[in-house]
Amino acid sequence: MTRIVPSTLRRAGDRAIRARTVDAFDDALLAHDRALAAARLVIWLGAEPTFTDAASSAPGWLGAADGDGKRARGAALARALRREGQAFVRTLGRQYPGEPAPRWSFGIYALRSGVPLWDGPLDPACLDAPSGGGDPRALRDALVEALGAKALDVPGPLPHRLVLGEADAALLSRPPLEGRPIPPGGLVDPVAARGARLVALGSEDGHVALELPAFESVDLFVGFLGVVAAAARALPLDALILRGYPPPVDDRVAFTTVTPDPGVVEVNMAPCRSATELHHASRAIHAAAAAAELSPARRQYNGEVTDSGGGGHLTFGGPRPEASPFFAHPHLLPRLVAYLSRHPSLSYFFAGRAVGGSGQAVRPDEQARESFEELAVALDRLARAEAPSPERLAGALAPLLTDRFGNTHRSEVNVEKLWSPWIGERGRLGLVELRALRQAPSPAHEAARAALFRAVLARLAARPYPIGLIDHGADLHDRFALPFFLALDLDDVLDELGREGFGLGAPLVAELADDAHRVVGVAALDGGVRLEVRRAIEHWPLVGDLSREAGTSRLVDSSTTRLELRLVGPELHRVQVGVRLNGASHRLPMILHQSRRGVAAVFGVRYRSFAPSPGLHPDLAPLDPLALDLRGPEDAVHVSVHAWIPGGGVYPGLPADDAEAARRRAERFVVEPAHGALAPMVAPPRAALSRYALDTRRVV
Repeated sequence: MTRIVPSTLRRAGDRAIRARTVDAFDDALLAHDRALAAARLVIWLGAEPTFTDAASSAPGWLGAADGDGKRARGAALARALRREGQAFVRTLGRQYPGEPAPRWSFGIYALRSGVPLWDGPLDPACLDAPSGGGDPRALRDALVEALGAKALDVPGPLPHRLVLGEADAALLSRPPLEGRPIPPGGLVDPVAARGARLVALGSEDGHVALELPAFESVDLFVGFLGVVAAAARALPLDALILRGYPPPVDDRVAFTTVTPDPGVVEVNMAPCRSATELHHASRAIHAAAAAAELSPARRQYNGEVTDSGGGGHLTFGGPRPEASPFFAHPHLLPRLVAYLSRHPSLSYFFAGRAVGGSGQAVRPDEQARESFEELAVALDRLARAEAPSPERLAGALAPLLTDRFGNTHRSEVNVEKLWSPWIGERGRLGLVELRALRQAPSPAHEAARAALFRAVLARLAARPYPIGLIDHGADLHDRFALPFFLALDLDDVLDELGREGFGLGAPLVAELADDAHRVVGVAALDGGVRLEVRRAIEHWPLVGDLSREAGTSRLVDSSTTRLELRLVGPELHRVQVGVRLNGASHRLPMILHQSRRGVAAVFGVRYRSFAPSPGLHPDLAPLDPLALDLRGPEDAVHVSVHAWIPGGGVYPGLPADDAEAARRRAERFVVEPAHGALAPMVAPPRAALSRYALDTRRVV
């Protein structure tokens, strides 16, 4: 008998199930945090979530660093993050080669204790309708009286100034920071370096603006904010812009910044003391991004859903640079490099589409061969050192943790901020950044990934691990391009963490293992066998172009798609899979594999899915659709994987929602019964086969 449940009761039941799921997930994060506390390990963690305007095709949301309303969206996101008593600060963002000035940055400065530190006028970006106006000279004079400072006026922007202490007249008339390039030696306040303090005020967009000097301590900075807030309230001012040198931070401060990056707005999360705290902060950031109409994902015209495109890096360190876990446990970093070398799943399972030697998170074994060999020497020497110092760790590894062009920022393990003598205090923070991560689709996934890598660090800090590199050879970009084998490798990682006392609970494991975003489609035979088609990893090559070598971007040929074909079900040895090319069906040597996940037969297919311009192989036409044959003892089906609309045509625009995107994906995966005579099954040319994939480009 069918039982009918009233919709109100059904909705209440759904809410209860979701609540239990959330509670179980939070409990698993808490158990992870307690495991580290029990082992007396202090590993702080942070993230850099990135968000895009999923409905826009403007350059700023596809690849340009700024423009197309990014600043306004960033301000809206930062405004949604700010809480009462926290300071809204505009500081200088990053400046990359070829950029004339630093990018904008909006910051939320707060005390971890929750004690309010700002009760003055808000930044106009935090107000619905700021009236503007106000006299910057009046605020300057009020601060002069409150601080016992000297007043002066200079020509140009921010003309009203005050100085505490003695400084050269030339320094007191220096131009504002805004719009000026960062010096090669880093951002240094020359007045503060001489023991004085210069504060500059003026008007910006009709509002009073105050340029903050550099402060050497949190206490001095917070005290100064209190004086400014009181003086501004007394005038009174409707709004006040605080900008200038980045404020000081220590373990008492949570400082979150919002900045532009190619195609996205990036949030540099304040370091968190626990995975639970990171999850809470991530939920707030995702909610603030949604309020600013920004998304962690992008819907493509053909229905495919990709991440924002900006990456989702994780950063690990300690409450203070000298308390970094990489210094408290001097062999942790070498062990981490060795562990990642052994487990490609940690490099590829959570990565975006641009991976490999031309990507944004290059593994050491994707560099030049000689660099890989030198890294092996460096790790061997560090393994024999009793307790390598921060200087020795950084000196031994930083020159080798790069991409093939020597760029340290594109390394899978980025140690630019560990202990570098070249970029000032910013380079000596005891931090290690892991970059082989796409933007997480949800706060839960972000927290689960953070817990995974933190657990790996905990295991490596608490237990010995052999410090040495694994040479995977061709398997790295062949076997480990297939999600099936990446998942098995990830299982090994999770099993080891469990054996060593740092296992992750079932809710975290389920979140990590979910690969529904890779599924292209499923076809079935009558006997119960299913062919599951998944998007696999493709390592796109660099396109050499001398006209582009001086730029900050690199051109890769992304026209090759790799799919994983996975058979599951009974009697797999009686089922054949072929790729139809040149009038024949080329039989794939499906690899039968048995694991805890059951029995499956797996193989990969590579093909050109579009014609790039510019790109490689200009005479190679795209293969659209990719035509597959699935044949069992009793029946057979044809499968067509289309890159675009079957039969031709143009999509009217980007998908309006996830349901429309899913419909477009579904219509591109066509399954039809095989009627009439079947094309003969033939063996593919040996030159077109690797151990784990057929490259159709070498057949057509």
